[in-house]
Amino acid sequence: MYLKPSTFIESWLKVNRRTYVKLKLLDENIFEKAAKIHNLVTVRYLLNAVLILGLVSLLAGCSRAPNYLDGLSTLRISQRNEPSDLDPATTSLPDDYFIIRALSEGLLITSPQTGAPSAGIAISWNHSLDAKVWTFHLRKDAKWSNGDSVTAYDFIDSYRRVLSTNLAAPKAELLFLVKNAKAYYSGIISDFSRVGFYAPDDHTLVISLENPTPDFLMYVVSGIWIPVHTPTVKKWGKNWTKPEHYVGNGAYTLKTWIPNQKITVEKNLLYHDQDKVHISSIEFIRYDNAESEERSFRSGGVDITMAIPINKIAVYAKEHPSELHKCILAETRYISFNTNKYPLNDARVREAIYLALDRSTLVLNVLKGGQQPIDKLIPDTIWKTSDNTSYTPTEHIDQELNLNRAKVLLKEAGFPEGKNFPALELSSWTNPTLLEAIQATLKRDLGISITINIQEARVHLAALQSGNYSLGLMTLIPDVADPLEILENFSSQSPNNYPHFKDAEFDQLLNDAKNAADKNSRLNILKKAELRLISLAPIAPLYLNSQNWLMSDHITGWYADPLWRRSYIDLKIKP
Repeated sequence: MYLKPSTFIESWLKVNRRTYVKLKLLDENIFEKAAKIHNLVTVRYLLNAVLILGLVSLLAGCSRAPNYLDGLSTLRISQRNEPSDLDPATTSLPDDYFIIRALSEGLLITSPQTGAPSAGIAISWNHSLDAKVWTFHLRKDAKWSNGDSVTAYDFIDSYRRVLSTNLAAPKAELLFLVKNAKAYYSGIISDFSRVGFYAPDDHTLVISLENPTPDFLMYVVSGIWIPVHTPTVKKWGKNWTKPEHYVGNGAYTLKTWIPNQKITVEKNLLYHDQDKVHISSIEFIRYDNAESEERSFRSGGVDITMAIPINKIAVYAKEHPSELHKCILAETRYISFNTNKYPLNDARVREAIYLALDRSTLVLNVLKGGQQPIDKLIPDTIWKTSDNTSYTPTEHIDQELNLNRAKVLLKEAGFPEGKNFPALELSSWTNPTLLEAIQATLKRDLGISITINIQEARVHLAALQSGNYSLGLMTLIPDVADPLEILENFSSQSPNNYPHFKDAEFDQLLNDAKNAADKNSRLNILKKAELRLISLAPIAPLYLNSQNWLMSDHITGWYADPLWRRSYIDLKIKP
């Protein structure tokens, strides 16, 4: 079968328009040549010819495909995990909220530039002197994507739904600051009117809290506080998040959802800040790993990746530095010790392991991704200090002193040089290289032998929750930029207390912080609580995770957020 050059070009354009443009820039005659080559084979080999042309474009490598063509404005973003749902009340993963924040907006949003709470549906707000009563004044021009007005009652109905026990919202506890919210969720009270939400009119929402909470706005910007259009939820049930039913109040509307492939959102023409939405559509494209993302970025298939292979960081830093980006996250990776298991029930053993780990060596020589060593739990970005380095205590600085102290502690616990120390297992869902380095360090420096177990993430998490483990690698991604929210993960009653740690003094400090009269007193109490936690060593913080990603030079207005929050406001694609 003979294929005309024009037909070949049209076919190629349908397969990959952006690579077509790149090839066209490289050589006007390349399609004529490809067509002639193609005429030597049957039409069923068209795909092979396309692949050959793709390789040619990669090898040529001297030009990036434009991101803004013929007036089109579509941004392609890598999406690492398939969303479990697009309901802000029933999901919990940052990956899901990446998309939800494009579709819906809460009372407040996170400022892309500073990370501070800024106006969302609420245009202004104020609070009582004791920071227990907060009043939000809503925009009168805010609309749902179906044309309904957004009212204060929509927020109250949404929060009633979150606190309903039959929904089992995984982040419901982020509303427990509200007066009687926990009591309603627990079934102690059944009258929702006793919960601290009140709307004196359509555009005013008053929220009463259990305790003074100066950082309450940090909670309001979290994903669980995003409202839903409850009439749509009631009509369609769990199916309300399908593209044909979805009703949101955000900058974009849900157009298509092809599972494990791509989710497309389009500009919402009813959004209240039209002049701040510059991109007509966004495609969230599913990728399994950094390698596939990087290949797609190199060939013009995606504009922003989630990650980059470690072995490619130096290459991009040298050859395409403007496309390589990095952000230190407020995500603490730590080892959780099962405090109910011998000999980890001895704080001296836990502290010995904590002290023996050379975090700088692990970060620089093993991880090599720009992570930041940390021997405290809470990052400085949460403490709101003047820089972005980790909050380093005055003790435990010199690693040689650390190791000497670790050996003394282990000897005092009855295991001199690791003798008679029982075999333990270090489990994780990821990063076997890191685990192997920890394994080697403990054997070399303390004489402790541990085995390694890599398992599925859900299996690993279930083991930590049930206490069926010894040592486990874990990550802590805060929902809220508040030290209290982080520390509460290790309170006696927390379901996220993976070390199964119990300490009355620590619990009391958290309670005192909740009732502190002012912000400074509250923060000082929380710092004491963190020091108490670290001194008893139910966990061994290792490092702050980092995000290294690739982004086209054509994108402007994109800001990384240490808490994995996103904003698509004032985001642009330049020619």
